[in-house]
Amino acid sequence: MRILHTSDWHIGRSFHGHPTLDALDGVLEELTRIVRERDVDVVLIAGDVFDSATPSADAYRLLTRALTRLRETGAQIVATSGNHDSAARLAFQSEFARLAGIHVLTRDETLDVPVTLDDDHGPVHIYGIPYLEPALIRHKYPDETLRTQADAVGFAMRRIHADVAVRGGRSIVVSHCFAQGVGDAASDVERDITSGGIDLVPASVFDGVDYAALGHIHGRATLTDSIRYSGAPLHYSFSEARKPRGGWLVELDASGLADIEWVDLPVPRRLSILTGTLEQLLTDEAHTDAEGDWVSAVLTDTVRPIDGMRKLQRRFPYCATMVHEPAEVADHGTRTYAQRVQGKSDVDIVNEFLAYVRNGQGASEAEGDVIREAIDGVRSEEASA
Repeated sequence: MRILHTSDWHIGRSFHGHPTLDALDGVLEELTRIVRERDVDVVLIAGDVFDSATPSADAYRLLTRALTRLRETGAQIVATSGNHDSAARLAFQSEFARLAGIHVLTRDETLDVPVTLDDDHGPVHIYGIPYLEPALIRHKYPDETLRTQADAVGFAMRRIHADVAVRGGRSIVVSHCFAQGVGDAASDVERDITSGGIDLVPASVFDGVDYAALGHIHGRATLTDSIRYSGAPLHYSFSEARKPRGGWLVELDASGLADIEWVDLPVPRRLSILTGTLEQLLTDEAHTDAEGDWVSAVLTDTVRPIDGMRKLQRRFPYCATMVHEPAEVADHGTRTYAQRVQGKSDVDIVNEFLAYVRNGQGASEAEGDVIREAIDGVRSEEASA
């Protein structure tokens, strides 16, 4: 059996205010081509199908197109819900979808009820573990300790192991969680569900199944040969700029896991992080190749340039973010601002303030004239009052 492991489609997410539906639609169309050409039997989506618990109509239409194209290849589809999804909305009419070969597994009551598919070597049981919020399920299972994600996923896996022991055959788990050992694969996009470490899930909890297809981390990651994250099909953050997009192509033989191969997905628009002064970014020919990229500009000018974003977008139309990180930071010493301006004139106080907020650069000659004129005007109004 040949399986394609994907996750974190995040249909409906924007990229720094820019819509991504068209880009994602194109990437998922390419994914369909891969499924067809590589004779994939099953496509897995390990949670965060949508980016929101209340997806837009356009987001639903995109999902419908993607699933229809995938089913037309003959592949079955198995999906579970993530922390961004509404499990109830994602599973709406799932009983009807199952008849069409689209299996949406989002209920904790059926954690040990697999989708069973057969190949020449017998059955393969695919179990879905949605993102389990302990506070929302613990009342159903009073005999279980369900305080953390590790508790919840461990509870799910115990039920799955017990079911596999009865059914026999090969087994796959599709789960949305934050497993220990991910390291640098995480980006700043993933919502923090690991506060204080209480929601980290030990990777060892997935031991004993032939393959664990995990979701939640947007970069690919290999925890063990049989426990992996595929990452998201699109880049959703500049922290993901150098991470490939794609999925894991998993082969099962009669004895279980036989082979795993990474397959790349296209990147509709590259992400580039450019660092330098505004003048350097606007003139350096080394940045020519980035003119059509999504750009995050890190400006190292001593003083934050005026209207920097507009100027950058003249050369880089898809410049999405700009931050000011001066190459040299002024040393203001240990004295407080109040101590530095004590006993000084009003003009000097304003100049000290400008120097403080502009990395040591006080008022220019022209700015000094404006400051003095403004202060003189205030004094004249106070004298005539």
